[in-house]
Amino acid sequence: MAIKKENFSRRDFIKKSGLFAGGTVFLSALSPYKAVFALKKPKGKGKWYGIAIDIEKCIGCGNCAKACKIENNVSKEPFFFRNWVEQYTITNEEEIIVKSPNGGIDPFKQEVPEEDIYKTFFVPKMCNHCAKSPCTQVCPVGASFESPEGLALVDQSYCIGCGYCVQACPYGCRFIDPAKGVVDKCTLCYHRLEQGLDPACMMACSTGARIYGDLNDKDSAVSMFLKENNCAVLKPQLNTESKLFYNALSQEVH
Repeated sequence: MAIKKENFSRRDFIKKSGLFAGGTVFLSALSPYKAVFALKKPKGKGKWYGIAIDIEKCIGCGNCAKACKIENNVSKEPFFFRNWVEQYTITNEEEIIVKSPNGGIDPFKQEVPEEDIYKTFFVPKMCNHCAKSPCTQVCPVGASFESPEGLALVDQSYCIGCGYCVQACPYGCRFIDPAKGVVDKCTLCYHRLEQGLDPACMMACSTGARIYGDLNDKDSAVSMFLKENNCAVLKPQLNTESKLFYNALSQEVH
């Protein structure tokens, strides 16, 4: 994700229904939509990857974002991330303050006095690997595609850097690599999955807040997590059939 500092009004927030990490955003707690559980029956009989994040376990250490950059040779500039962590602070005056210092790699510093905080929590973000991904639909050259396991990927040898998919992604999960001039994004470390290894971000999470696995396997870690928790997806009204599920997702998060 290419991250730039932006300030939004409540009207902008409702219209865009999305936040870019890396800056500080002040918003009203009013939200036009509440996330709901949205999982349809997986396609086919093979592996069909899904991801779950337990917000209650995330401590904002940023190890996932750091490990991702190292594993996938993501630009070291502070505006480019395949995954990142946001800190939400809801004040007693119903302001929403969102921070993500260098994608969560740098330490979070709480500047709101404790007595003024209604609640605060961390939200990891990454590609939602949607079953109906807008990004793959708009690519004019077929560089953005879906793997047999349901992961949204990019063939950089075909990518022409037009940026259509970057604009189409409603979750802000794609960016143009500043060195290569082509699109980059989270692949759930597909190169590691092919070798039977876990994604780097999953390995780096010290609290077990990140879970992934085969949605077609009812006994997989992600399937069991979805059964045992009240999970939700971001922006369900867009009908992207996101496969990134959150436990304890507050309606202020978009």
